[in-house]
Amino acid sequence: MVRLLALATLVAVVLLAVGCGGDGDENGEATTQAEGATLQLAADPNGALAFDTDTLDAAAGAVTIELTNDSSVPHNVEVEGNGVEETSDTITGDTTSLTVDLEPGTYEFYCAVPGHREAGMEGTLTVS
Repeated sequence: MVRLLALATLVAVVLLAVGCGGDGDENGEATTQAEGATLQLAADPNGALAFDTDTLDAAAGAVTIELTNDSSVPHNVEVEGNGVEETSDTITGDTTSLTVDLEPGTYEFYCAVPGHREAGMEGTLTVS
């Protein structure tokens, strides 16, 4: 009986702790979690050498860029600047992600497949 009561108390405490946590603002909208941000980036699905945006913004900390490439042309994403230079896997018809720990500042992101950056697959990532 004592074990059952202890278990019930533990379950109540856990449920209370989970219920008190929040993942939204006071208007019920989703907010970025402290662990970091996930940014969406897509390559042109028709095979053009282009991303769907040339600007990305994130808060400092762990930043994940999730790249979607629905085309048969290989693409990846590289982040460079302020001592950082990291590249995702190169993919075709798939999704990959790259997580980097970033300080406030300006970074470049681009496709590191030869010739793609030169063709315009690049942009600016601003971290605040």
